[in-house]
Formats: sequence, structure tokens, C-alpha cells
Amino acid sequence: MSNFTYNLMKQAMDATSLRQETISSNIANVNTPEYKVNKVEFESLLNKASNGLGLTKTNDRHLGISSAAEAAPIVTKRTNTAVKDNGNNVDIDMEMTNQAENTLEYNALVSQLNARYAMLRSVITK
Repeated sequence: MSNFTYNLMKQAMDATSLRQETISSNIANVNTPEYKVNKVEFESLLNKASNGLGLTKTNDRHLGISSAAEAAPIVTKRTNTAVKDNGNNVDIDMEMTNQAENTLEYNALVSQLNARYAMLRSVITK
């Protein structure tokens, strides 16, 4: 397996780890006045970079990726959802669903990585 594939798997695992922290923070702040939900964007950035639609970085201070290898998760605020009377926009049901989805994605990545290591181990020992 190529180094590129391992790097993409690492990036995806880093993104799911960051997403878990973000979701946990959102759940912890369910009753905090004026709290706005954070979300992690990664897959859409990776998809754009893979399809050649990435943004070329022309300055070190710019955000942008030109290839899938440069994709990194970004934390943004979700502002397009309904807001509670206290200014908080955490939907606990949505966050719990996101948490379950993220856990499944992480477990799938771990299983895939373990399978790749098992193949390498098999080749090395034979």
C-alpha cells in the first residue's frame, strides 16, 4: 500500500477524532446561552481536491489545498440552523446522530487500517 493511502487514512482518522471532540463540546454546551454549534469539514474539502477543484495556495497565510494530500479538517460554526430563545443552536438529537455516524466512520477506518497491516504482516512473515 502506498504512503499516499496511509496518509489519507491518517488524515481521515484525524478528522474523525477532531469531529468527536467538536461534537462532545457541542453536547456539553447544549444549555449555554449564545453558544453556536461547531462542525468539522473534511470530506467535502478532500472531494474537491481529489476532483481537481481545490484552491491553489498562493501565500503561506492563505487557506487552500491543491491536492488531496494537503486536505486537513477545518472547524467552522454552524449558523444556518434554528436558534433557541437563549441564542443557542445546539440540536441534541442531531448531535447524537452525528456522534453515532462519526463513531461508525472511525471504526470503519480502524478496521480498514488493521486489515492493511494484517496483509503487510502476512507478506513479511511468508
